[in-house]
Amino acid sequence: MRKLLIANRGEIARRILRTCRQRGIQTVAVHSEADRDLPFVREADEAVCIGPPPVAQSYLNMDAILDAARDTGADAIHPGYGLLSENAEFAGRVEEAGLIFVGPSPEVIARMGDKVTARRHMEEAGIPVVPGSDGIRDLAEASREAARIGYPVMLKASAGGGGIGMEVLHSEADLEKAFTSARGRAQAYFGDGTLFMERFIESPRHVEVQVFADGKGRTLHLFERECSVQRRNQKVVEESPSPSIRPETREALCRAAVQAAKAVGYTGAGTVEFLVDPGEDFFFLEMNTRLQVEHPVTEMVTGLDLVALQLDVAEGKPLPFGQDRIESGGHALEYRIYAEDPDRYYPSPGTLKAFAPPEGEGIRVDAGVETGSVVAPFYDPMIAKCVVWGKDREEALARSLKALSSFRVEGIKCNLPLLIRILEQPEFRRGKYDTGLLKKLQSNQR
Repeated sequence: MRKLLIANRGEIARRILRTCRQRGIQTVAVHSEADRDLPFVREADEAVCIGPPPVAQSYLNMDAILDAARDTGADAIHPGYGLLSENAEFAGRVEEAGLIFVGPSPEVIARMGDKVTARRHMEEAGIPVVPGSDGIRDLAEASREAARIGYPVMLKASAGGGGIGMEVLHSEADLEKAFTSARGRAQAYFGDGTLFMERFIESPRHVEVQVFADGKGRTLHLFERECSVQRRNQKVVEESPSPSIRPETREALCRAAVQAAKAVGYTGAGTVEFLVDPGEDFFFLEMNTRLQVEHPVTEMVTGLDLVALQLDVAEGKPLPFGQDRIESGGHALEYRIYAEDPDRYYPSPGTLKAFAPPEGEGIRVDAGVETGSVVAPFYDPMIAKCVVWGKDREEALARSLKALSSFRVEGIKCNLPLLIRILEQPEFRRGKYDTGLLKKLQSNQR
């Protein structure tokens, strides 16, 4: 691999650039007209503007990205996360163009990208899945399936991700009200209006396992991440290790994740997500066939560079260690810094008059912006991630409060006050929380 094109933007583009620099790999940034002044464009060896601000005309424009790779002589493409990272057609076109796609094969992306198909594969592999349905064609079928599964149920887009379009339904009336709009959103966001249902698990924890496979016989796990602090089914805070699951649950989760990856012939970095109920029974939720936003917490506790491992595997190299060589040390938490109102979660685009991240022992900030950057309204509002490590959770929490309190963001609204309120919650500090934590916090404020 001599020259890598990064088909993404912001902080993840800078993160990939950093590892490429360390390895002496030349880099190409592609960017929209709205992003031309962001740091990732300036920091790449070459930059190519691929279109207007809307993602459909730039970051999702496969032809423009492949033209940029051809014109700059890139021999590999890293998709980052989101955007085209789990698009099987894009991965296939990259390979057809004779380039290296840094990710799993198009066939595996397609297999795990369709949630209904993925559930079926996991059932066949013996992985516990949440009781649910296959793809649903119309409201009448949805009504029958909901009655069979039993309310409350979760309505989801089969091609969905990122929590978009999920709805909890408590009754037939809820279903009748939600079905048509949910199908419309699924079609609009993912180009596929297929819906399915799962039983809604009360008070679950969201725990995921990082896996890696080299396609040469090694499929490993890099331990788990707790991701239960969520707003609108999207993660806000993640940590590793999970603060309250029992050791035997951790072992079973990691074993199941490796089994899941092997079952679908996985290669590269992937994440198997589970819901864990209060009794610590767990159920497969989905598999993300890419690098996760929260990968730094795993890097902080294992000392590994996950992007470097991705590049190794993409080049056909074997993983340089076995499971017995991977250790988890200390405790790490990641806080997503969103350009949004901390109470109502409305996006807050604008110009950053000041952006001064914290520094110090155990603190890492991955940012896509700097002072003077314009936060455009066209993209996900996450502008940075503050990752904090300590020798134990107590030390990591103390460092977190100090880091977040000193983080300066001016010119736009951001969620730093919310993150500090989360840190001060007794449930969070004890590590005894579930996916309802943020909802309770917001309710208590009213």
